[in-house]
Amino acid sequence: MKDFDRIKEIVQKLRPIDDAFFQKLMEDQMVCQEMLRVILEDPALTVEKVIPQNSIKNLQGRSVVLDALCKRPDGSFFNLEVQKADGDNHLKRVRYNASCITANVTEPGGKFEKVPDVCVVYISKFDMFKENRTIYHIDSVIRETGTQVDNGLKQIFVNTKVNDGSEIAELMECFESQTVDNPKFPYLSERVKHYKEKAEGVEAMCELIEEYGNLKRAEGIAEGIAESIIQMLQSGLSYEDVARILKMPVDKVKELENLVITNA
Repeated sequence: MKDFDRIKEIVQKLRPIDDAFFQKLMEDQMVCQEMLRVILEDPALTVEKVIPQNSIKNLQGRSVVLDALCKRPDGSFFNLEVQKADGDNHLKRVRYNASCITANVTEPGGKFEKVPDVCVVYISKFDMFKENRTIYHIDSVIRETGTQVDNGLKQIFVNTKVNDGSEIAELMECFESQTVDNPKFPYLSERVKHYKEKAEGVEAMCELIEEYGNLKRAEGIAEGIAESIIQMLQSGLSYEDVARILKMPVDKVKELENLVITNA
């Protein structure tokens, strides 16, 4: 591995809120289950399966990569997401992710009562609603009566910025820490130590960071090309003209165009 010592230093500075580290932690089903038990305040909650960095597509073929998709024994799903940057419409992002999950996990031809329940847990570094709370639950209600309506979608927003003294806030403090050693969260503590201190874990984390860096560079190049494609199309050139100039198939031109639209 190139620059192993430099990458190892990066690993030691990572926190659970960081994308690459969160991805690795979510490979452990018990870590995911422990987190959800705390956030949902349900000590009996169980997770059957976790798929980190799960890529799914919508009906138009645009893909979204989920940080962690968790399946429960009752067939319902949790989507755990972490977000550090406050430069997006996060409510619509959650809505989009939930709709993609619903469409992808629902069996075709069945009755709507069989559509699985989906809960999105969105963890951010910032207080999205600026109401000075660690956690927010978004419910569907009848405006005229205030009665809650259960359509199978739950949206929970948690942040690391506000400390309200709760156990959830204590968990969020761990998300901002380079070292985690809290007896209330034994699985999270153990896995953080594994990837920071044990040779096998450190090596696995270093490999991921190297791959992650290469991926980010590749994405940057692709986005640069995509921006050029948008500019050429806006100038009046056809897809075929752009494909001929860039020496790539028309389908690839459209795919890169969608990259900019999806990330906008």
